Amino acid sequence: MAKRGGFPGGMPGNMNNLMKQAQKMQRQMEEATKELEEKEITAAAGGGAVEVTVSGKKEVTKVKLSEEVVDPDDIEMLEDLIMAATNEALRQIEEASQESMSKITGGLGGLGGGFPF
Repeated sequence: MAKRGGFPGGMPGNMNNLMKQAQKMQRQMEEATKELEEKEITAAAGGGAVEVTVSGKKEVTKVKLSEEVVDPDDIEMLEDLIMAATNEALRQIEEASQESMSKITGGLGGLGGGFPF
């Protein structure tokens, strides 16, 4: 008669390995997050007339404007260029974040992605 309960076939050892792998992945993710937070991305718009720098924490750290783009009669263009450069910098930071995490998770697409449960 088979035993009831427990883990047949040495399952606790596999669970230990799984837990160790999860802890290692968590440490790697924490390190990658810290590295990303220290990273800065600069994006430009208007042929470089506007540059916006964003940190890995998704905070704008610098805005650089060329004199020729500052036209009091065309504030809307300047606003659009700042918005475009900021959005591009944020997109690049997000892309770098996803790439960094993908390397750690092996492309699982987040925790649980690809597990049958």
